[in-house]
Amino acid sequence: MIQITWLGHANFEIKFESGEVLLLDPWIEGNPAYPKNYKIEKADAIAVSHGHGDHFGDVVPLAKRFGSKVLAMVEVAGFCASKGVKDTVGFNKGGTVDLGFVKLTMTHALHSSSITDGDKMIYGGEAAGFILTFKDGRRAYFAGDTAIFSEMALYADIYHPELAFLPIGDHYTMGPEEAAYAGRLLKAKQIIPMHYGTFPVLTGRPQQLEEKLAGTGIQVLTLKQAQTITW
Repeated sequence: MIQITWLGHANFEIKFESGEVLLLDPWIEGNPAYPKNYKIEKADAIAVSHGHGDHFGDVVPLAKRFGSKVLAMVEVAGFCASKGVKDTVGFNKGGTVDLGFVKLTMTHALHSSSITDGDKMIYGGEAAGFILTFKDGRRAYFAGDTAIFSEMALYADIYHPELAFLPIGDHYTMGPEEAAYAGRLLKAKQIIPMHYGTFPVLTGRPQQLEEKLAGTGIQVLTLKQAQTITW
């Protein structure tokens, strides 16, 4: 059993029975969707899908505060190391890192990636997602920011993810229609929608996703900020 808490946008906190905490794309400072007064107390590892500020914004300060291991595309991991993060793991698509309490396999994503450093924009490698393999054998897919792509069907065949974290906001990522199709390609049993509503331009909504998935048997788990579910 794991506990999943949505911290707004694409920011998730995952707590494991053994006590470890994994953060996905943490963005706190300047995040209008971050739950007020919520405090992250621990972060054993931080997984970063790409370098854009709304996914990468608080990775370095959190990693320094908690001594977290940062897992990311090699360019993003290298940037973190250059900013004083002591424990970084740079890897690439298709590669797997075993943290003991969870395995992370880096996947493809159709998106851009750059890092803002003061007045400079630095190349951040390619955007990515992750397959999370838990100790009980179940798997989840965290898509990061992406459009739909046909290889999602391969992830279904290879990894059989039961749960998918999918962006639905549109404009910068896929919207509800593509996300619904992605859910079918992935053969997921449940979808947690993310990356919507934070800004006016992100118009996609969970209800639209539910409508597009009607009759498929795929359950949409719409979380409120700071809401925790046990999975």
